[in-house]
Amino acid sequence: MLFSYKATDANNVMREGTVDAQNLEAAIKTVSNRGYTVISVKPLNEKKSLLSLEINWFQHVKSKEIVILFRQISTLFEAQVSALRIFRLLADESENPLLQRTLTEISDDLQGGSSISRALAKHPDIFSPFAISMVKSGEESGTLDKTFSYLADYLDRMYEIVSKARNALIYPAFVISIFFIVMGLMLTFVIPRISVILTDSGQELPIYTKVVIGLSDFLRNYIGLIVVILAIIGVVVWQFQKTAAGKRLFDEFKLSFPYIGNLYQKLYLTRICDNLSTMLTSGVSMVQTLEVTSEVVDNEVFKDIVDSTLVDVKAGRSFADSISEYPEIPGVLSQMSKVGEETGNLANILTTLAKFYRREVNNAVDTLIDLIEPAMIVMLGLGVGSLVAAVLIPIYNITAAI
Repeated sequence: MLFSYKATDANNVMREGTVDAQNLEAAIKTVSNRGYTVISVKPLNEKKSLLSLEINWFQHVKSKEIVILFRQISTLFEAQVSALRIFRLLADESENPLLQRTLTEISDDLQGGSSISRALAKHPDIFSPFAISMVKSGEESGTLDKTFSYLADYLDRMYEIVSKARNALIYPAFVISIFFIVMGLMLTFVIPRISVILTDSGQELPIYTKVVIGLSDFLRNYIGLIVVILAIIGVVVWQFQKTAAGKRLFDEFKLSFPYIGNLYQKLYLTRICDNLSTMLTSGVSMVQTLEVTSEVVDNEVFKDIVDSTLVDVKAGRSFADSISEYPEIPGVLSQMSKVGEETGNLANILTTLAKFYRREVNNAVDTLIDLIEPAMIVMLGLGVGSLVAAVLIPIYNITAAI
């Protein structure tokens, strides 16, 4: 990697040039070994090829990798290893190219005098506002080892519960997709061959058989147009959900959908309670905690609730009284929060509530899976069976007439 440097020699003459080194620390050492007094050393901006840009586009850091990273940082802080040495070491050991570059940049910032929280804040795609605020609090209180341990535990819990909820929804989506694919193949390839036999027989066909044959003809004749229309609708919906109005509409729909809405509500309540308890336990103020929670809740409905609660808390109102006004917030949450505020034990109360809602999400997901499996099998059987019956019954009648 090339670095440009500015330095002065023994005669105080300005020197400029480039050095090839593995990292910034090695580059500074190389310049110093030449007998120069280093003024600045900066990495050169290398031009990236189209191939490298395409490769970088697909690179990302998984949530599990962040959990492991924070766990390692916590362990190394407990071992009294310096922050700069920690990030240098983890950058060298990382197998993810994007994470490796990020940790190297953080190391360079730390060597330049930056704090850890400011260095992490330069990479918002990898480190959330929640993590950055927690690290900043840990720096102020001198408990970075515990802070990174809290972060790892929190992210691990969120990763587990979100993954379980997501997997529960992926299964029915997969089965429904298979259902429509099977139905489409039967209507476009199987039914047309059989319909020729039925129409040539001259027998009056049942109404349900005519419907199936008509649907088959429509799909065969307009399949291209149907694909184009579906693609356009998909793109429009995808772009719309990126807008503020679209995101809110989809978030409201997720919460109002039967049973699934209850699952999402408990998932967001788990995230809010866990986020609040983790930050309050780390010594972060309620105002700052609500500000960060608003950014990471990932639902516009609950984000508005947290934002409104933040305004009330800043005005001097209690957290429990503020959240009690919203129907999306269960009464048990506001009542237990009120007890926590009165006893000065709000963080522990919220931790208990987070565990409760986490169990509720797990139970809801397990119940959903138990209900979906037989329902999907019945739906698939009825769909395929109806098509088969629509063509086999007329064939049976023809055979009986002969």
